[in-house]
Amino acid sequence: MTDHLTGLDSAAPALGESRSRVLAVLQDAARPLGVDEVAKRVRLHPNTVRFHLDALVDAELAQRSPEERKSPGRPRALYSARPGSMPAGARSYRLLAQILASYLAAQAADPARAAIEAGQEWGRYLAGRPPPFHRSDADRAVSQLVGTLDQIGFGQEVVTAGESRRIRLHHCPFREVAAEHGEVVCSVHLGLMRGLLAELGAPVDAQRLEPFVEPNLCVAYLSTTRHRHRSRSSIGQGR
Repeated sequence: MTDHLTGLDSAAPALGESRSRVLAVLQDAARPLGVDEVAKRVRLHPNTVRFHLDALVDAELAQRSPEERKSPGRPRALYSARPGSMPAGARSYRLLAQILASYLAAQAADPARAAIEAGQEWGRYLAGRPPPFHRSDADRAVSQLVGTLDQIGFGQEVVTAGESRRIRLHHCPFREVAAEHGEVVCSVHLGLMRGLLAELGAPVDAQRLEPFVEPNLCVAYLSTTRHRHRSRSSIGQGR
């Protein structure tokens, strides 16, 4: 799994995924935030978040200020992103993503379908290749999918109701590009999920992706399927 993710390492922000997510929360916030507020949004332990926040302050990407209090007591520390705090590497890859997404949107006869096919190819690659005739159960496949999405930079949570599953995706790492080229970016993500699950031969499929149901939330809907053999001929079938 790790070996198959090395292709993404160069595209990941230099800060690392968790620290980048903490910085993104500060950048998205309309006001300074405390440690517990940031921890809740990125779903990390407050001590871990405090470590990342202090490192961002040391790197001059964030600033710390005491909370203004009218009542007695020690004021808590509040954190906010500094203007222009996005690391240069993240800016460069965002520009590259914008270039590629805009080109695909303009040149492909069916941009969404082309993006799904591209995402499926990458999803298969990121899944790793299980042994021949191996079929992953649904829970294990969804767990691997969630781990891959976390490596990419999403924050996510799985909601299960009977055989129905939803993955709530927070903090899209390509949100700014998706805002302009959502048909392409969101289709790539849907295809990636489909390709990974198909490569695992899992009895579960990514049925659809509902983008930006909230400013920082997309929802992927998974459906249970019959067991299937891995087959590259399935690429591009249906959306």
